[in-house]
Amino acid sequence: MRLDIFSEMQHPKEHWTQPDHEHRLIRETLEQARLADEMGYGVWWQVEHHTAVEFSYSSAPEVMLTAIAMGTKNIHVGHSAALAPARFNHPIRIAERSAFIDHLSGGRFQLGMARSTIPEWRVFNIDADATRSQMQQAFEMVPKMWTQEKFSWDTPDFRVKDISVIPKPYRKPHPPLWQACSSPASFEQAGRNGVGALGVTLWASPEQVGEMIHIYREALRTRCEPVGEFVNNQVAFFTFVHCADSEREAMENGAAQAAAWYTNGSFTFFEAKDFFVKSAAELEALAKDPAGGGLTGQYLRGKDPNAPVSKAQRILGRIMSGEDVPHEQVWEVLSAQDSLIVGTKDQVRQGLKRYESLGIDALMSFHQVGALSHEAVLKSIRLTGELIPEFKTPAPP
Repeated sequence: MRLDIFSEMQHPKEHWTQPDHEHRLIRETLEQARLADEMGYGVWWQVEHHTAVEFSYSSAPEVMLTAIAMGTKNIHVGHSAALAPARFNHPIRIAERSAFIDHLSGGRFQLGMARSTIPEWRVFNIDADATRSQMQQAFEMVPKMWTQEKFSWDTPDFRVKDISVIPKPYRKPHPPLWQACSSPASFEQAGRNGVGALGVTLWASPEQVGEMIHIYREALRTRCEPVGEFVNNQVAFFTFVHCADSEREAMENGAAQAAAWYTNGSFTFFEAKDFFVKSAAELEALAKDPAGGGLTGQYLRGKDPNAPVSKAQRILGRIMSGEDVPHEQVWEVLSAQDSLIVGTKDQVRQGLKRYESLGIDALMSFHQVGALSHEAVLKSIRLTGELIPEFKTPAPP
């Protein structure tokens, strides 16, 4: 398993203490990326979110990734992920910008794509029911634009004829493709497309992570129709990682509060209750599909509907219902199900090995979370990075 870094550029209001607080956040992120490069991390993954305020300042990741690429030597830069519905980013613009970053990074670019979620769909006036189809079309269109001299496409969403999309990427035939995945259906879609899977759910237990990986691998093995010129068969998952000299120091740094703040904040920003209801309806339709519903339908039909509800499910249900759940309770549940990696180097090593045993190719370590200080984040990146000789394969695709 390889160690990568995942960045949201979080900025809680307690850090808004000076007039230049936004500029400081950007400078600090660049410094963290330079350190990650020096320590030997594989990929720096930058999210795309809009109007997220405290939760994520990463509203122009293609610009940030370019700056990071120009200031580093070896680390790859990954977009995790470009929001693919056309009102966010037209596929032509995704292809053009990505090719430029690939040139400026000397072939170190990785492109992920995602559907986004309810609040961002609303801001950009996007029909939620059109998002999965538009993302799928973007996955099919972008590699063709990168590799064909003349490109044409004709659907109700996109109509172009005999256009030349320039520049072509630096890497040949093109940069690796990834899909942001948070449900069984999205892992299956990534496998069918022959693109890498970016697992982006902090509250999944290791057992659930293993199940999602199995669906992805089975789709790759039995139903893959690659959208690109090659198959990227890697799985990356992100989780909160905070390493300190002692467990006490990690707690005094605010690790528990940061993890709980992120959980509460993500469910608020993503309007998780409505999104989960919509996702549940999609999954139920797959489970009942007379044609089988694919691998996801098989998986769902094999689940016990009467299985006891876990502590994590109960506490997430309380958050989704609008309850202000104390940070201590959120931390207790998340740490009990081994979703997080916090503590000394030995404790972090054990946590990394747990994820490695699930068959993950890369762990996107999420260090800059909540109100953790810049100094504590740098130290965590450095201490965790000292373990990289034990976690350095496979290389980024």
